Amino acid sequence: MLLKTFGWSFAVTALGLVAAAFYGGWTAFGIVAILAVLEISLSFDNAVVNAGILKKMSAFWQKIFLTVGVLIAVFGMRLVFPVVIVAVTAKIGPIDAVDLALNNKDHYQELVTDAHPAIAAFGGMFLLMIFLDFIFEDRDIQWLRWIERPLAKLGKVDMLAVCIALVVLLITSFTFAAHAHQHGGAHVDKAQTVLIAGIAGLITYMVVGGLSGYFEDKLEEEEEREHEEEEEAERTGKKKPAIILAGQAAFFMFLYLEVLDASFSFDGVIGAFAITNDIVLMALGLGIGAMYVRSLTVYLVRQGTLDDYVYLEHGAHYAIGALAVILMVTIQYQIHEVITGLVGVVLIAWSFWSSVRRNRALAAAEGKGEGSDEKAEVSSGV
Repeated sequence: MLLKTFGWSFAVTALGLVAAAFYGGWTAFGIVAILAVLEISLSFDNAVVNAGILKKMSAFWQKIFLTVGVLIAVFGMRLVFPVVIVAVTAKIGPIDAVDLALNNKDHYQELVTDAHPAIAAFGGMFLLMIFLDFIFEDRDIQWLRWIERPLAKLGKVDMLAVCIALVVLLITSFTFAAHAHQHGGAHVDKAQTVLIAGIAGLITYMVVGGLSGYFEDKLEEEEEREHEEEEEAERTGKKKPAIILAGQAAFFMFLYLEVLDASFSFDGVIGAFAITNDIVLMALGLGIGAMYVRSLTVYLVRQGTLDDYVYLEHGAHYAIGALAVILMVTIQYQIHEVITGLVGVVLIAWSFWSSVRRNRALAAAEGKGEGSDEKAEVSSGV
């Protein structure tokens, strides 16, 4: 099971490290290995959230996620994306941007750094919306009840998450403008860039998330209708549109996963420049890390880990919220990647331990035969 799920990741790791050694010797080998570990540590919460979505999809779409999705993640986000960002922000052609990345690495790194406010605003807003929609939803199982219970009540207010996200964006952009003005106004135009990029991130979330949610709801309705018809033994030939609808639902959920992965990869791509400005080594290292994140996602789905450890998804979403805040803060201030990675790891480890304690308490309650009332109270969270 482990080899089947992680086999491609092991193969890509071997090929990537060998390629790095041929490209730049043992120094390049070490840099690629460090980058791979960086990507995995920063994106573990990504795997947990992805698993929560992927478990709703068929085996076919899980394979698509591991094949086509990997090409998008590795080559699109870790190789093409930094080049496109430079081409757009520096207003140069893509061929010139590639030439710059290969032959003038220092200037290339400066251009990517200049583009960071737009990247951070887009990714930060997208991730913030994921966190807010999760925390404002009323759910049966709650981890941190003292936070989640009152916020679930507030979540009944329509469009509250969008309003809060826009307020955060406005505060961030105006604070950035004030900061730039104090330093001679050299980056005043960046405030507008932050605002536009943040709104683009918000719109992207609403469009992609809205479409995937719409088709998912339609699919559930169709499945319920089919189930009722089967119980009544009335075969009316409605399975064909249900299959088409399932394809639409899976496609938009797949699209949502890709945008989600893109948002998570922003901090990894930017953080990689603290280690190297060589785009080839960056693509190799981050690509290897992305493969493990994909494989880990599928492993969590097939093992049913999220069902066994029910607070993991909560911990991952809190990590998403923390990452969103960190991305917005990095528009002004530099935050070390180790801190970014540790925040996510600590939150997920805490939620995992809480899940273990819950499972032990449930098992003890069952052993004593204390009934469902005690179980319900134990399962309601910290």
